[in-house]
Amino acid sequence: QVQLVESGGGSVQAGASLRLSCQASGRAGLSYNIGWFRQAPGKEREFVAAISWNGGLLKYADSVKGRVTISRNNANTVYLQMNSLKPEDTAVYTCAAGDVYGGGSGSAYPYWGQGIQVTVSS
Repeated sequence: QVQLVESGGGSVQAGASLRLSCQASGRAGLSYNIGWFRQAPGKEREFVAAISWNGGLLKYADSVKGRVTISRNNANTVYLQMNSLKPEDTAVYTCAAGDVYGGGSGSAYPYWGQGIQVTVSS
């Protein structure tokens, strides 16, 4: 069973930065493809960014391009650096993992974390 734990969320002012982390565990020695998604109150879940198991493939939602960077520093820790945050970035951010690179498709990720709140005030 794969477990995902997000950290780094919080409440910030518009223009600030946050770095979210996603720690995946469960299968020693194997790397996962990771995607970040977010869901704001009253809205559907939307894709934010994704990275392949070896970091070779990256994908970003148009809404965050230029402000968000996804990276990984070892097999199963993935970071989401978010800069110039806007109030519309307020959402619960959740990381998801899969054996196949799914890009922005949520259905490609069978494993999901609990999510972490990011609140950006104006």
